[in-house]
Amino acid sequence: MSAEIFFDTNVLLYLLSDDATKAGRAEALLAEGGTISVQVLNEFASVCRRKLGLQLADVCEFVDTFRAVCVVVPVDLPLHEDGVAIAYRHNISVYDGLIVAAALRAGCRTLFTEDLNHGQCVEALVIVNPFTP
Repeated sequence: MSAEIFFDTNVLLYLLSDDATKAGRAEALLAEGGTISVQVLNEFASVCRRKLGLQLADVCEFVDTFRAVCVVVPVDLPLHEDGVAIAYRHNISVYDGLIVAAALRAGCRTLFTEDLNHGQCVEALVIVNPFTP
């Protein structure tokens, strides 16, 4: 799979899910590697601490694993500008626009997410819900 796949935060959070099917699918996809952004790392850490109540040390272990198996795209001002423009053009949230912009910057062809429409194309990027049968 490699770096042509971009993971949105919601897919990685399924690693911690009680839904064994989705957790297993997320683990199998991540084991093949891919790409994420610093935004994904930040969102994952925030949800784990705030909503799931995980200890920071445990969160850091997950983040270190993601950094080891994925290419990480930095978030900078040009990415922010691209993300806002994508959000505006496609009528999606700024956060989703930033995810799409990071995936495009990295040259990914597929974005795994539940937050956008399965099968939707944004420029050269295809949106895929990896949990859709």
